[in-house]
Amino acid sequence: MVVRISVKPTLGIAVVALSFSFLLLLFSFYSPSSQTLLPTTSQQLGEKGIWNVRRMFEWRPCKWWLQGHLPALPAKSNGYIRVDCYGGLNQMRRDLCDGVGIARLLNATLVLPKFEVAAYWNESSGFADIFDVDHFIQQMNGFIRVAKELPPEIASKEPFHVDCRKRKGQFDYVESVLPSLMEHRYISITPAMSQRRDRYPQYAKAALCQACYNALRLTRSIEQKAAELLEAMPKPFLSLHLRFEPDMVAYSQCEYAGLSPSSLKAIEEAQGDRKPWTGELAQIWRKRGKCPLTPSETAFILQALKIPTNTNIYLAAGDGLMEIEGLTSVYTNVVTKSSLLSGEDFRSMHGNTKAALDYYVSVNSDSYVATYFGNMDKMVAAMRAFKGLYKTLFLSRRAFAEFTSKDLKGEELSQALWEAHRDDFVMGKGSALPDCFCEFKL
Repeated sequence: MVVRISVKPTLGIAVVALSFSFLLLLFSFYSPSSQTLLPTTSQQLGEKGIWNVRRMFEWRPCKWWLQGHLPALPAKSNGYIRVDCYGGLNQMRRDLCDGVGIARLLNATLVLPKFEVAAYWNESSGFADIFDVDHFIQQMNGFIRVAKELPPEIASKEPFHVDCRKRKGQFDYVESVLPSLMEHRYISITPAMSQRRDRYPQYAKAALCQACYNALRLTRSIEQKAAELLEAMPKPFLSLHLRFEPDMVAYSQCEYAGLSPSSLKAIEEAQGDRKPWTGELAQIWRKRGKCPLTPSETAFILQALKIPTNTNIYLAAGDGLMEIEGLTSVYTNVVTKSSLLSGEDFRSMHGNTKAALDYYVSVNSDSYVATYFGNMDKMVAAMRAFKGLYKTLFLSRRAFAEFTSKDLKGEELSQALWEAHRDDFVMGKGSALPDCFCEFKL
């Protein structure tokens, strides 16, 4: 017996219309022209994760310094400038780049920089111990003069030091530093942290950009060790720059609940006179994004971004990380340079040379995530953009603090974090330093 189902015409039309609407809606989610800024649920996302979101903007090196026709260097130099660099490797790298721009601005010959490193880092590496000097000089040809050796009448004396802490723009240097250069012929400077590079003429900015992204190459021995480390990494892998050391937490003046007694003791020893904020001030400080993410908070955000827990992760960090089990209990394939390298040549490395390994591996990783926006993060992100590697993301301490202050938890917190980081990734936020890069709409 055949059962026939009779449908009234009006009902049939309604069913067809509803089916057509559903197909249109389904197509809009998968259409190449659809906007990724639309809310995306976990079910729609599946397991694709943050790296599969379509970007709207990218930062690429500006053509005006890569392909620009620069004015010829003046026939006569105004003197010699040595850049004195302090701090960690990437802070010194930043100071050197700024110093190159300043030297070109003042038509000075650049002397190889002096690296000053804090004694507690057990580090004595100079510029030539980390970077390829001949490559640097060759790449800077036409952008600025670089002196490998000083003339005898200059080499016999120490440079006259000029305080540049308040010098930020073009006219600051021309009006205040150039007279000292002309008088003493050999000066040393430490660039101010907040340079107004946007006010430099293009030829000075071009020299800065060339120094940062084309001229600084690691020495052959360090690059070989870094390449060995990169080769040893299981592929593909994510490089994670995680910052949760006692001195950083102490400096942040943030309080954390649930830390181990050993972590609390280490933080207390590092605090000195810098005590943590309390009460309402502590909440305001945290909401401003001033508090470093713990390893467990980092693991939660990575999961919210649908980064699989079996991802190979290279931990780009120094010694002294606290509460690391909060990450490794969730993401079990975490390795460090110490676990992959051995031999006397590695054991003899200290602060800056080890930091150079982290920098090299992070620049060449399949993806890069940072929990901070420090000097290393800025340099790595910019160099990755220079090389066309855009799987780069900075975890938002501000967003995490804002959502948790609203008592969001579980799936609700995870979804809020996904949307905040997705929007940052779509817009290319924080993917490169703006001084040498231009924004391109995709």
